Amino acid sequence: MTSTPTEARILDVQTLKERLASDDAPRLLDVRTPAEFETAHIPGAYNVPLDTLREHRAELRRHLDEDVVLVCRSGARATQAEKALAEVGLPGLRVLDGGMVSWENAGAPVNRGRKTWELERQVRLVAGSLVAASVLSSAAVPKLKWLAAGVGTGLVGAAVTNTCAMGTALSKMPWNRPNENTDIDEVVKALTEGA
Repeated sequence: MTSTPTEARILDVQTLKERLASDDAPRLLDVRTPAEFETAHIPGAYNVPLDTLREHRAELRRHLDEDVVLVCRSGARATQAEKALAEVGLPGLRVLDGGMVSWENAGAPVNRGRKTWELERQVRLVAGSLVAASVLSSAAVPKLKWLAAGVGTGLVGAAVTNTCAMGTALSKMPWNRPNENTDIDEVVKALTEGA
């Protein structure tokens, strides 16, 4: 089961706004998909999607200090990123409490681009469509009810573990990776130049 950050590792919106306005502003790593990042992100944030971060965490570790705030939509993916980076020796990272949802609700500054659906909304669409289609089709092909059961079981597992296999799969789809701008070499270069 994925652990949640301790109170000491959670940073609220107001504190982050104050820290970003100071001379010792932390680095922001946004671990959402490139499409989500393009839709709206905190000015100055670097986009390092969660799957890229996991795959290259040892390399990223060499270019980060402990003054990093991890951001995602609601905090779940940022918490997973915090755990992955802690496993390679980068403890003490902070997670933005409530993620971009809280940031935007507070009226904090946001850079906006092309609007796309958030990953969570895509998961709800795909899961709901699979369940509805399999239940309706099970009148003609009774064994299709097991597809609905499988999707339901997957959603329960996603809630219990705070991970989502369907979300991970959808994050790799072309519409979630416009221009495939998450090349690890470019990310490392940006982090190095931004230090």
